[in-house]
Amino acid sequence: MEKMEHTILEDQKGDRIDKVISGLEEEWSRTQVQQWIKDGNVVVNGQPVKTNYKCSLNDLIEISIPEPEELDVIPEEMDLDIYYEDKDVLVVNKPRGMVVHPAPGHLTGTLVNGLMAHCKDLSGINGVLRPGIVHRIDKDTSGLLMVAKNDMAHESLVNQLVEKTVTRKYKAIVHGVIPHDFGTIDAPLARDTKDRQSMAVVDNGKHAVTHFHVIERFKDFTFVECQLETGRTHQIRVHMKYIGYPLAGDPKYGPRKTLDINGQALHAGILGFTHPRTKEYVEFEAPLPEDFERLLEQLRK
Repeated sequence: MEKMEHTILEDQKGDRIDKVISGLEEEWSRTQVQQWIKDGNVVVNGQPVKTNYKCSLNDLIEISIPEPEELDVIPEEMDLDIYYEDKDVLVVNKPRGMVVHPAPGHLTGTLVNGLMAHCKDLSGINGVLRPGIVHRIDKDTSGLLMVAKNDMAHESLVNQLVEKTVTRKYKAIVHGVIPHDFGTIDAPLARDTKDRQSMAVVDNGKHAVTHFHVIERFKDFTFVECQLETGRTHQIRVHMKYIGYPLAGDPKYGPRKTLDINGQALHAGILGFTHPRTKEYVEFEAPLPEDFERLLEQLRK
């Protein structure tokens, strides 16, 4: 059984414990967390609590995460925006607001549910909850994902990610006006010790490198393209914040006063890889979503 600790921060005091815990991981639903509390899997300062417990500053919450039961992920008919598909791989453009794969307590409405209805064959390497999933993008990031339809393709694509030969370019709007045209951020990332649901630049974290260049400057914002060399959780979001230019609309790493776009202004627009079977390099480009384009138009005015 996996264990996790979290210390209550200033902005969480007074909140119900089930709300705080369900906010720690994108895949945890409130219903599921309430069950964990009822089952005694959550203790605060060493004592069991009820689901309506109100948190105090510096409370130490310890969560024992139960082993996931074998789950049936149900195929769901969805209007997927598929850019490419053959018997080995599939490239799909994920809309903002969609979670990539299911988790216990949150088994429907994800990209995987739609993929399972669309194609009967997905690589089983990542198990029941993440069939075919080689890499993921955050719920509120839009853009291109590659999906493996068999284990041969899965291993090839994962190896390419490890060897850093996959092209992944993102468009983003950030706060502030970046003075230089090009930059590279080389700063290790790990879970934030003060806030387990966030990532941070940490001395002994995992190696992480992001390259960026400026596309357009506005009065208080900059439109940039970021290229991932590594693919850590929330990498672009944390790296841009680290150098003082957080993403517009980012509820986790951005300032309170920001642009209204329902999540961060981040789009995985270009994806390129070597095809597992033909060994040819293929590259795909997805245009910016409409709301992203509208935001740019407003900034230009």
